[in-house]
Amino acid sequence: MTKHTILILDFGSQYTQLIARRVRENRVFSRIVPYNISAKEIAFLAPKGLILSGGPESVTQKKAPRPDKMIFKLGIPVLGICYGMQVIAEMLGGRVKHTKEREYGKTELFIDDNRHLFNHLPGNFTCWASHGDYLTKPPAGFTVSAHTLNSPIAAIANPKRKIFAVQFHPEVTHTEKGNQILGNFIFKACGCLGRWTMESFIKEAIENIKKTVGRNKVVLGLSGGVDSSVAALLIHKAIGRNSRCIFIDNGLLRRDEPQQVKRIFRDILHLNLGYVDRSKKFLAALKGITDPEEKRKIIGKEFVSVFEEQSKKLKGVKFLAQGTLYPDVIESMSPAGAPSKRIKTHHNVGGLPEQMKLKLIEPLRELFKDEVRKIGRQLGLPDNIINRQPFPGPGLAIRIIGEVTPQRLEILREVDRRVIEEIRSANLYEQLWQSFAILLPVKSVGIMGDERTYENVAALRCVNSFDGMTADWVKLPYEVLERISNRIINEVKGVNRVVYDISSKPPATIEWE
Repeated sequence: MTKHTILILDFGSQYTQLIARRVRENRVFSRIVPYNISAKEIAFLAPKGLILSGGPESVTQKKAPRPDKMIFKLGIPVLGICYGMQVIAEMLGGRVKHTKEREYGKTELFIDDNRHLFNHLPGNFTCWASHGDYLTKPPAGFTVSAHTLNSPIAAIANPKRKIFAVQFHPEVTHTEKGNQILGNFIFKACGCLGRWTMESFIKEAIENIKKTVGRNKVVLGLSGGVDSSVAALLIHKAIGRNSRCIFIDNGLLRRDEPQQVKRIFRDILHLNLGYVDRSKKFLAALKGITDPEEKRKIIGKEFVSVFEEQSKKLKGVKFLAQGTLYPDVIESMSPAGAPSKRIKTHHNVGGLPEQMKLKLIEPLRELFKDEVRKIGRQLGLPDNIINRQPFPGPGLAIRIIGEVTPQRLEILREVDRRVIEEIRSANLYEQLWQSFAILLPVKSVGIMGDERTYENVAALRCVNSFDGMTADWVKLPYEVLERISNRIINEVKGVNRVVYDISSKPPATIEWE
């Protein structure tokens, strides 16, 4: 693990991933771990600091999640945020009271002690609160650092023990000076140096790949997206021709995608690329399947089956590489066992069979999307790949709600092509995080001449996001929506209605399945 690391103990907050991002923005590596990680394991990892996240529970409940009490005796600086503050106070002898009147949203924070967390900050500023429990008495040895009009104790500090806590959320953008507060903890309390960069990550990743793989060979599933592309280039840089990329045509790709991938990666980037068409096999396995989790697991199993089949043709292949990112890991399972709810299974995380013969290697597993794009630029990946919008590993299978059939795939491909063409024509493609279509499992009544028809409904989804963890729906210009709708209805046989998804993440996810 990187020497200067901040561990984030996750109590299930929707903002936990934002804490990780904010720490990394200060050029310090961060990692999310379960709230109940043992003090012994923390001591072994030797982080420079611990941050206890917020969470949905109340410390006034008997079964509320609590960390190992020995973490406070390790001598490692600790910062508690919201629930993290309350659990620190409760475990160290303070008093926490539950109230039905929540303090939620923007509120004014007044600084009582401008040292430590609030060093070089103004006397008052806006912060973002989200809590129903209040600290009524700090533990012995702690002083009150800040308050709000509703919370007499909004921050506490014990500089001698290097334990600090705040009732609000410095990680969200709604909190003014939030990054400076985290910076004061990271640099002043923890003594981090801020040397974690993409250049240092590349160097460390290459060394780790060489050490892990040795003289063996790696097979990698290349989709043409930025994640697998960066993983492929990184592994190639580490072990050269011992890396074999395989592009699998699973029959779930967009129009002309297989041809584009072969042209870019085989002819232009000159990667060691093999092409395998298994579209019939994938579609046969998905026949009659409507449950999205089952779809993902079937696709993941089929992918691994093909990779193992191909690896037998190559001598010395011991590893299967994938472009798994941190959001994939977080959304597929609660971070290393924390109480966060699983959102969905990603085929490259939770859908792999337990008896997989190849060992898994995921060099990007702890990175967010924007960090991966930065690495891609460092490695010389073309801009049209770096700026490509995310495309799910299971492909169009999870954008077809219900059973996946050749006919429904063909309809969605035609719909999706027109969506992308119009988004590009409006010069919006690189401004949006994702823009795509979904084929719904309903028939809508329509009129064709003098006759009624019952045809498919397509949904349009356009969102903006920074890292995929949260997302807002895009207020597309009406004229763009009109062109997209007109083209789909007039040009795609089998679709007579287009709807626009205006939900944000959370509570919705970006993809529908």
